[in-house]
Amino acid sequence: MADGAFTYADGRVEPGETRNLRYAISETYLGEPVQLPVTIRNGAQPGPTVFLSAAIHGDELNGIEVVRTVAQDWPDANLHGTLVCLPVLNVPGFIAQQRYLPVYDRDLNRSFPGSETGTSADRMAARLYAEFIEPCDYGLDFHTSTRGRTNMLHVRADMDDPDVARLARAFGSNVIIDGAGPSGSLRGAACEGGTPTITVEMGQAHRFERGFIDRALDGVASVLAEYDCHPAEPVRWPGWRTVVSRDQKTWLRADAGGIVEMLQDRGDLVREGDVVCTITNPFKTETVRVTAPFDGLLVGVLENPVVYPGNPLCHLVELDEPTIRAYERARNGTLPKRP
Repeated sequence: MADGAFTYADGRVEPGETRNLRYAISETYLGEPVQLPVTIRNGAQPGPTVFLSAAIHGDELNGIEVVRTVAQDWPDANLHGTLVCLPVLNVPGFIAQQRYLPVYDRDLNRSFPGSETGTSADRMAARLYAEFIEPCDYGLDFHTSTRGRTNMLHVRADMDDPDVARLARAFGSNVIIDGAGPSGSLRGAACEGGTPTITVEMGQAHRFERGFIDRALDGVASVLAEYDCHPAEPVRWPGWRTVVSRDQKTWLRADAGGIVEMLQDRGDLVREGDVVCTITNPFKTETVRVTAPFDGLLVGVLENPVVYPGNPLCHLVELDEPTIRAYERARNGTLPKRP
């Protein structure tokens, strides 16, 4: 982008121009193109190139509305740099309303950076990555929980990488879960390729949840302010924040099959020994109480109330006492502003 234009194989988008396109990344059984919807907004002023992607799992819908809103509803005025908006990465999965690619049930988010001579998923990932991910300076990849579970809004990022850490903090979520992206994931491949990228998790599959969408849009605005894409806007401070390492989180899993009554919700604080949920048999003659092993925050909880032994019930992250006090002040509306 030496001359300020964003280029891809079939064209270029000049400074001050916005273009909506359908970009072919594969073919159907009938030889018809599988087309990726893309909006490229190139600001009149120079700045970084940022991608926003959603629905790499075809049933994860909240991020679609975040990316569409940025692409189509936000004004062009005072945009410095370029936004590459990819609202539906997994087009076949989205059409089928399922998580994975319908072709051999492959996970597109384990296929990056892809291969031009590999599987159908590898080839789709390779073209998508080369054209719209690799040219970018930063990236935001939006997800929800899988079906049957729900997440509070949080960021996942490799906090050992200073550039990724800056991006994660700029988004302004209360919780950042530290860790590199899984092998083959879009986030992992982008970071390894020199494009700092974070995952934003929020809500559940198969629906739009307006509260999550609006909070994520605030996070996008904060990121764009941090990198001077919108230099006149403030960077968001969430009021309190915790960065969670691998040894500070756990999945609570069912030790018995049965019907679950969840007694806590996503985003709730639980203390060690609190009953998070119960599991009963159909006759309610046997009850298993699942308790918190430490003080922490429920980042994700079960929505589907039936389990086999070993099924996940909730995702719990540990909080220290200063963070718990900040959390409680925020809940009570008494948290001081950032100094």
